[in-house]
Amino acid sequence: MKIVLISASPRKEKSNTFILAKEVLRGCANESADTRIIHLCDLSIDFCTHCEACHKKLLHCSIADSVPEVLNKMLEADGIILASPNYINQITGSMKTLLDRSAHFIHCKRLLDKYIAAVVSSGSGYDEDVLGYIKYYSHTCGAQYSGGVSSRVPLSEEKMQEGYRLGVKFAADIKEKKAYPEQIAFINEGKRRFGEVIKIRKNEWIEEYKYWQNKGWL
Repeated sequence: MKIVLISASPRKEKSNTFILAKEVLRGCANESADTRIIHLCDLSIDFCTHCEACHKKLLHCSIADSVPEVLNKMLEADGIILASPNYINQITGSMKTLLDRSAHFIHCKRLLDKYIAAVVSSGSGYDEDVLGYIKYYSHTCGAQYSGGVSSRVPLSEEKMQEGYRLGVKFAADIKEKKAYPEQIAFINEGKRRFGEVIKIRKNEWIEEYKYWQNKGWL
């Protein structure tokens, strides 16, 4: 079982978000998960230019930075933990830029059969919109959402325990290949709609069209 934690806090190990996320990882330890931690602030992440290169040739990007490496780590993982501070009711700019660069994941549902968990912290405690956004992103890419934990700072022992329990559940979902029927229905509806777009753009999004054909989805 491979799990990657992507942390979007500029404060790295000192971040409340990361401290809470580590509790989620600790909860995964019972399943002897192979874990990897990525701090986005250590990387070069530039804005998407909407060149559509990644749709014409799978995972090809015209921007030479760290994003392709991160996207490949996401593809290699069974579970992905997306951890971000809440800045004005949204994930941080670094994480939003990373997700913007993963449009191919949405077009081809590249995170099918994977699971995502979310970790958020803030000064306000009004984190539901941010957790909801991460859940929505999960579904658009084909992943099921195991749940999220969020906390107003400073972190309480109760919240740390909640993070640990989420990790236990997250690892169990991955191991058992847990199916959430409502989420699967949402994912399948998105897949159906994108199938129509892929057919319309087949002469432009050449390799994505071939990907859908090879999967037997068209």
